[in-house]
Amino acid sequence: MKKAPELPLVLKFQLLKLNNSVMKHVKAIVFFLAVLFCINVNVAFSQSSSRFSFEKYTDNGDTLLYRQLYPDANQLRKYPLVIFLHGSGERGNDNEAQLKWGAMNFATDENMIRYPALVIAPQCPEKKSWSNFTRDDMKLQTTPTKPMELLIGLINKLIKTMPVDTNRIYITGLSMGGYGTYDAIERYPHLFAAAVPVCGGGDTSKAASIAHLPIWIFLGAEDPAVNPVYSLEMLEALTKAGTHPGFTQYPEVGHFSWLGAYSDPLMMEWLFRQHK
Repeated sequence: MKKAPELPLVLKFQLLKLNNSVMKHVKAIVFFLAVLFCINVNVAFSQSSSRFSFEKYTDNGDTLLYRQLYPDANQLRKYPLVIFLHGSGERGNDNEAQLKWGAMNFATDENMIRYPALVIAPQCPEKKSWSNFTRDDMKLQTTPTKPMELLIGLINKLIKTMPVDTNRIYITGLSMGGYGTYDAIERYPHLFAAAVPVCGGGDTSKAASIAHLPIWIFLGAEDPAVNPVYSLEMLEALTKAGTHPGFTQYPEVGHFSWLGAYSDPLMMEWLFRQHK
């Protein structure tokens, strides 16, 4: 078999230049697509974020910043009220950070048309908390934290001034907000129609007082920030109290279990059909 003739040196050089040119164009296209993807993500976030108006609630000189999603310009109906409590990393006073995780899922076109609701996302100030449990044994303290006190005041105000269906007030939160969810329902057990605590913990001795309340617990099996035992203990206590809570533990998931929880269409459907 004859050996194939080698390409002339000039032709080799031209092919090399062509390959380099193609690679440069490929890299440019990939870079452009990556930038376009980031822009689309940011635009989508901005569009959903802009659906939440900037609000604040003041009582006796204390202020709670919050964002509000209004369901529809329909004066003929009353709507569910959803309270969303963020985690510790979103504390502050910019009235923006609390929308980083979870809350935006309620503001998609699909969910707004299927589950129109008034959604409130308050922002906890720095160095404050939604919940007031003892650190060693998770016992609910008599006095709520100031942010929780303001939140309940806000809810009562919204009931009086907005088209709220008082039989469909829901509360959910992640991490610090998961603890806050338990604090709220254990402190005010007859205010809410359902609760979704995500990677949180509560006072197991109060389980009987919230046994009437539909609850769906979410957590990551490998959560390094919030011990999964807290959720497991609440599950056990609620079950012993005679209730049947939902329970989802994501395998091979750490602290970000809220990514699965708030994107779960079954959770959304379950939540919005609960009522007193």
